[in-house]
Amino acid sequence: MSAWVKQKKWQVEKHGEKKASWYAEWNEPDGTRRAKSCGTGSRGKRAAERLAARIREELITGTYQREERKTWDEFRQRYEADIKSRLRPASVRSAKEALSHLERIIKPKQASSVTAERISEFVRVRKTERGKKKKSKVSPATVNGNLRCIKAALRLAHEWGYIKTVPRFRMEKEPKKLPNYVTPEHFALMYQSAGAATKPAEAPYPIADWWRALLITAQMTGWRIGELLSLRWDDVDLDAGTAITRHSDNKGGRDEKVALHPIVIEHIRPLRAFVPCVFQWDHDRRTLDVEFAKIQDAAGIKLPCRDSGDPRHGKCTDACYRYGFHDERRAFATLNAENMTREALQVLMRHKSANTTDRYINMARQIKPAVANLHVPALSQQQLNDRSKMAN
Repeated sequence: MSAWVKQKKWQVEKHGEKKASWYAEWNEPDGTRRAKSCGTGSRGKRAAERLAARIREELITGTYQREERKTWDEFRQRYEADIKSRLRPASVRSAKEALSHLERIIKPKQASSVTAERISEFVRVRKTERGKKKKSKVSPATVNGNLRCIKAALRLAHEWGYIKTVPRFRMEKEPKKLPNYVTPEHFALMYQSAGAATKPAEAPYPIADWWRALLITAQMTGWRIGELLSLRWDDVDLDAGTAITRHSDNKGGRDEKVALHPIVIEHIRPLRAFVPCVFQWDHDRRTLDVEFAKIQDAAGIKLPCRDSGDPRHGKCTDACYRYGFHDERRAFATLNAENMTREALQVLMRHKSANTTDRYINMARQIKPAVANLHVPALSQQQLNDRSKMAN
């Protein structure tokens, strides 16, 4: 077993010795002849000599590992089969979408061709592409979401031996925005206007009661909308005041029994009927958003667009001026962060990481700054009176 340096005879004849590439060649333990080009000239020769010396040492010490030329297509097929059985459908869709964008932009042939340089190329191109809204560009948050999915895939590629190392990733800087959450005043208006909704029309109880129960439960549990719509009567104990969120329905990936506030019990009790789910919804998800928009319009809610000054935002749509269901979850965290411990809030919101809970707590502190204990400069009554006249 050995390794050596040489130039290809046909290259020397065609290009001359100075322009012919230098190669490191070696025989693998099974006798297979391998070669790698290292460039031309004296620099290429030195690189080939270094590579040959390293491979020679690995062959002697028994640490040599054969570099498999595994294709990207082979890896992706194995990866998709793996995540399909492990991840939630939404996560599988995000992963497939991110890898499809990567393939479209950098067109990898071998898995090993996905390097840090190619990832940077992917980010540069992705940032210039059109976003979902008219005249908008893909946001830094979307790019980072793609990168997280790609990085997770490449970690498995490394574990499975498709690549030697996971390339380094540079995430895009995202603007630090204050959270959008349903304020108590707006919640009261929506609660009062719940009768503006027209679905679920087939329910054996008033539509307004259904929506009021949904809004109250979302506001007072912090559950995601998917968890609420999946909540089954079999998992609710009205007398004990508890409900179980199942691992198949939440992002925490675990079953958890949660105590419900008496107000929540009071609102969901009238919905008890011969249907499997508490919030039985036999329409698509888009229709739910449309009905929620009707309630907000009837309540006279029109929020300022938080991204109107962002050149990547594009043309505003009606959704820019309304709340989404996740804003109810943010309201739960923001309005309760100062009234409970970090650990209690993490349990109630079912965050896997305490860092996620900390972000909600920090946002709550920004919204509710502790100004009550600030030093107030001493002012004379005359100065206060003068200030009052100027204000008027």
